[in-house]
Amino acid sequence: MAEAQSIDEHAAVREREGWVTGRLVLFCLASVGITVVAGLVQVSFGEYSMTFVEAWKAVFNPTVIFSLDAWSAFLFGTELPNMSTGSVVVWNLRLPRVFVGIIAGATLAVSGAIFQAVTRNELASPFILGVSSGAGFAVLATLVVFSGLSHLLPLVAALGGTVAFVVVYMIAWKGGTSPVRLVLAGVIVNMIFQSLQQGLFFFADDLGVVQTAIAWLTGSLTGTGWGEVRVAIVPAIIAIGIALAGSRQLNVLMLGETTARSLGMQVERVRFFLSAVAILAASVAIAVAGIVSFFGLVVPHIVRNTLGGDYRRLMVGCLFAGPALMVTADVGARLALSGTQIPVGIVTGLIGGPYFLYLMRKQQSMGEL
Repeated sequence: MAEAQSIDEHAAVREREGWVTGRLVLFCLASVGITVVAGLVQVSFGEYSMTFVEAWKAVFNPTVIFSLDAWSAFLFGTELPNMSTGSVVVWNLRLPRVFVGIIAGATLAVSGAIFQAVTRNELASPFILGVSSGAGFAVLATLVVFSGLSHLLPLVAALGGTVAFVVVYMIAWKGGTSPVRLVLAGVIVNMIFQSLQQGLFFFADDLGVVQTAIAWLTGSLTGTGWGEVRVAIVPAIIAIGIALAGSRQLNVLMLGETTARSLGMQVERVRFFLSAVAILAASVAIAVAGIVSFFGLVVPHIVRNTLGGDYRRLMVGCLFAGPALMVTADVGARLALSGTQIPVGIVTGLIGGPYFLYLMRKQQSMGEL
């Protein structure tokens, strides 16, 4: 009896320690390095002329980093304390864009990974399953028709994404679902909500609102500030925390419904709960960065091909790789055309589309994990 208990304890220790590998640590460190370098490049450019050294000194200015008054102003909107011009430009105008990119990249990557697990479909993502378009329609309606509710954008986006995902499941359900039916239903719902988005432009009589909506529909971090960080940070932490805690359940779901039930899991309840977490994560990104195409589809594939299919590693990898790719893509969007900032969603689409075609050519069959 004691021997059996000892074996179980050793197995638990191996399970707890085995998923943290040197490759995972190296991958996360490399992702952090890319994020930091891309962020430093991002804050070095703008209308206010600064050298790289001046910008980087402003970023690492200890009088700002260790100032409670400064962080109170950034995170709670209180009065900004006295700072040098360079510090104000970097910390109040440029760095928030990097932080929004980090939040949007992490939440979209985590959301895509969850959707691929709960549907056991490697084609699943917030964009493919109609969640992005549903959340997008809700946010666009708020911007165009109910502008007074702009402070509730994450909640509005989550509501729109939830409605879209429920509709997709209702269409795809026929005594159960399949990867093909879910994707087809997602395409249908996506087209419907995109048509509704286009119809909303007829009700917009403010040119500024129209331009903002167009930039937002293509996914853009231009003009984002601490207001967007304050809106997104709490729901993002909640969604990511629950997703990381649920990684073991995602591994069980990947074994199939029959096996998961035999292990005692209430499959539909877990699937519904984790889908809600994925919708919240995607809605956070959509509310502050718009619809960034292909991101939630491609990033989990990149991480899976690098770190393997264990969702404990995959979720951690997405948490680090998402920000690295988003901030880097935003730098490319800003510097690709001199004097013109293109939406980051265009860059991710141009990168994600060919990469997904490469995956399709590389693998014999796609659509089911």
